[in-house]
Amino acid sequence: MKTKFTHINGEYRDFIEKQKMFFVATAAPGGRVNMAPKGMDTLRVMSPNRIVWLSLTGAENETAAHLLESSRMTLMWCSFDRKPLILRAYGDASIAHPRDRRWGELAIHFPPIPGARQIFDVTVDFVLKSCGFGVPRYEFVAERDTLRKWAEKKGEDGLNRHWADHNTSSIDEMPTGILPDG
Repeated sequence: MKTKFTHINGEYRDFIEKQKMFFVATAAPGGRVNMAPKGMDTLRVMSPNRIVWLSLTGAENETAAHLLESSRMTLMWCSFDRKPLILRAYGDASIAHPRDRRWGELAIHFPPIPGARQIFDVTVDFVLKSCGFGVPRYEFVAERDTLRKWAEKKGEDGLNRHWADHNTSSIDEMPTGILPDG
């Protein structure tokens, strides 16, 4: 039912790249565990032990806050089509912000998406495959354009205000590092 690996092999890379959604889980030593769904063509498998994903502006910024306390991250993909499969990649992640030197070298791997706020660079050290027999089947219809339209309407100044108002601390009041001064 489950199989363990130290890297992402070719078969699982193909599986990851076909998925329209993935899940991210992080936890600081204190506070709440966070798990969030992600999508919109924001993830790249760079090598058997490296994944980068583009974080878009949202209501919270839990992942960034947690990584300032603990670099642990788990990514998960579920097959919702005929062949059941759950795949998890465990590792340590670092953050690149648009103001950071590394941003440019990482951002070139993604289409321009309004509201991009961080790129998480994950070093994968453990991969776990599970059966997924209990995961229901769903059919992908389309990406939502709501977040893109919202970010375009906000513009750069509006996004910076949103970050200042909503993304500088976690729900547990931990700093996120989204702004250069805090």
